[in-house]
Amino acid sequence: MYKLLVIFHLLGAAVWVGGHLVLAANVLPKALAARDPQVLLGFEGGFEKLGMPALAIQILTGFTLVHWWFPDLSAALAAHDPRLPWVGVKLALLLATAGLALNARLRLIPHLTAATLPVLAWHVRAVTVFAVLFLVAGAAIRTGGLP
Repeated sequence: MYKLLVIFHLLGAAVWVGGHLVLAANVLPKALAARDPQVLLGFEGGFEKLGMPALAIQILTGFTLVHWWFPDLSAALAAHDPRLPWVGVKLALLLATAGLALNARLRLIPHLTAATLPVLAWHVRAVTVFAVLFLVAGAAIRTGGLP
């Protein structure tokens, strides 16, 4: 069961991180150069169908993996397990990602124009950086930290 959780978590990460890297490195520059929000919205509409389930899988498997590693959280805290700070980093990144996503979905995207496109671009860049940091923190959890 544990190996399946890790595999699904990594598949979700591949979709989430890869999709955001494509968005930030390829789609976003085209949308900004053309000053055309539809370029971004077209990608977003297609990516959401795969990206949001991938994120949901990551969240479900992530919380399950944390419970697997730390069935007694108070004992892990008392033992100063070196993985716990990385779990905290991932939780903070999740909250930051959710905050940006809600702001984009509720405030920016419904009123997106060529003039407001740069504001959404900063959201895209931030979520992409957060996605990569999710991956780094996950690697740190599995490998015992970073050098």
